[in-house]
Amino acid sequence: MRTYKFKLYQSKKNKHLHQQIDISGIIWNHAIALHRRYYKLTGKSLNLYDLQKHLAKLKKLPKYAYWGKVGSQAIQDITQRIDKAYKLFFGNLKRKVRTSPPGFKKVKRYTSFTLKQAGWKLLDGNKIYIQGMVYKFSKSRDIPLAVKTVTVKRDTLGHLYLYFVVQEETSQINQAMTGNSAGFDFGLKVFLKPSIGEDIESPLYFREAMTELKLAQQNMARKVKFSGRWKKARMVVTRIHQTVVNKRRDWFFTLAHELTDKFDQLYFEDLNMKGTQRVPEALWGRQVGDLARSEFMGILGYVASTKGKLVHLIDRFYPSSKTCSDCGHIKHDLKLSERQWACPGCGVIHNRDLNAALNIHREGASSLRLGDVRLSRTAIAV
Repeated sequence: MRTYKFKLYQSKKNKHLHQQIDISGIIWNHAIALHRRYYKLTGKSLNLYDLQKHLAKLKKLPKYAYWGKVGSQAIQDITQRIDKAYKLFFGNLKRKVRTSPPGFKKVKRYTSFTLKQAGWKLLDGNKIYIQGMVYKFSKSRDIPLAVKTVTVKRDTLGHLYLYFVVQEETSQINQAMTGNSAGFDFGLKVFLKPSIGEDIESPLYFREAMTELKLAQQNMARKVKFSGRWKKARMVVTRIHQTVVNKRRDWFFTLAHELTDKFDQLYFEDLNMKGTQRVPEALWGRQVGDLARSEFMGILGYVASTKGKLVHLIDRFYPSSKTCSDCGHIKHDLKLSERQWACPGCGVIHNRDLNAALNIHREGASSLRLGDVRLSRTAIAV
C-alpha cells in the first residue's frame, strides 16, 4: 500500500468539505456515546454490524438527515475505526496493558473523513468530484488507477489535503550497494552520534522559533478570547508551529537520504521515545520533542525501504553506554552525567556516545537475523 498526498486549492467551495468533516466528528461522538451506553447496560461491547444498522436508521430521520452529506461509506469507515479501537482496548486489557478506549473529540478539531469506492471520482487534469462538488488540487504527479480509498483531511491552519491510498508495492530505487554499515546513538548534546564519521547536530527548529512564538502568544493573550482579532492572532501562533513541523520534516528526509546513500545497514537502539521525555536528568521534555526521534525513525525506515537498505533495531535493554567497546567490561554504576569514563577493566577512556555507537554497531551486526529485522513500513509518497 502506498499513499499519495495532494493539497486542495483554496476555494469558497471548500466550506462544504469543512462541513462534511464537522459532521463526521458529530457522527464519531454519537457512535462513542452509543458504545458507552450499550456497555453500561449490558457489560458487552457493541457489535459493528448492529452499530452500522442503527446509524443507517437514524440517518433516515429528519433530525439526522444532514448526516447524508458525508455519504454512507464515510460513516462505515468511522464505525470501523471505532470498532478497531475498542477491540484493541479490550485486547490490551486481557494482556494487562494500560491503554485508553476511544473517546469523544471536539468537532472543530476533528480532521478527516474517508471514502472508498463511491462518493468520489477523478476527473480530467487536476480535478476531483466529491459528494456532488468538483474541486481542484495541486497535482504534482500521476495517480495510479488502483485507488483503494480517498481521505479528505484538514490541518490546524484549515488547509485541506487529499490522501489517495493505492494498492501498490513500494518501488525500490536501483542504487549500488556501498558495503558500509554503522551504528548510531541518539545523543544528549548531538542528534546522532555515528560509529563512523562526524556528529550530526539537530537544527532544533522549535528552539529557533521560540522568540517569535513567545511574542505571538503574548499578542494572542492580549485579545478578547474568541473574538475576531483573537482568532487571527491564534492563526499566527498555529502557523509558526506548522512552519517548525515542515522544516523539521524536510531536514529529516534530507538526513535520511544522506545516511542511506552512505550506508547499507544502519543500526539503532529500540528506545522508548516517549519515556525519554519524562527523564528529568536527560533533557527537558520540550527539547526531546524538538528532536522528534520517533518521527525521524519512521522517515528513515521508509527511505531505506525504497533503496533496499536496512534499518535494524537492537534490544533497548542492551547496555550500550555502560559496555566497554574494547574489552567488553560493563560499568554498572555509570551515571547519566558522566560524558566520559575510564574502563576499570582495560583503562581505556571512552566518549560515552561514541562508545555506545560502536557497541550498537557491533551488537546489531552480530544479532542480525532474518527474523529479527524490523523495518518501518511507513509508505508516504513525497
